Amino acid sequence: MRVLSTMALTYPEVGATAGELPAGYRLLRRRVRLGEGQEVFSRSVAALRGWQVHRGAGLAVYASQVSAQPGAVVALLLGRAGIGLYAPCRVVYVVDQPTRQGFAYGTLPGHPEVGEEAFVVSWLADGGVDFWIRGFSRPGGALTRIAGPVGHWVQDRLTNRYLSAAERIAHDQPPGGPSR
Repeated sequence: MRVLSTMALTYPEVGATAGELPAGYRLLRRRVRLGEGQEVFSRSVAALRGWQVHRGAGLAVYASQVSAQPGAVVALLLGRAGIGLYAPCRVVYVVDQPTRQGFAYGTLPGHPEVGEEAFVVSWLADGGVDFWIRGFSRPGGALTRIAGPVGHWVQDRLTNRYLSAAERIAHDQPPGGPSR
């Protein structure tokens, strides 16, 4: 983690997920309704900031901090060490408002993609609680470029897994789905 904390991010548009997404990247905008009310909002925020949404999506999470905060480094692993996808990132900003909480991280050297993703839980005026993901990315190396559509499929599948994990957490369900 210490070595990753000294590395530069791999893209120049740091923080762009907070505004207009930059041109020249594959753009991502997804949202899901988690439920309603303070309890759903609080549970969802705690899980998101504590990396539980990422763990619930099937990733191994190795983070320099127990919660997402500016400068925290996180190495995500999909699969197993040595044969999985390794994705190091750094938290570039945190959203900390009464009705909006979350963070964005950007890619570090060694990540298969170049770009940024933001994860935010919003408690809306109608009482509903939404979880949204915004991001931009492009291949980070020759292997990712060659993967083309397969790389996009993996990225889309992982996004769906984040959304599903957030829904399970909001409804206080275990990682495998509803309890039986």
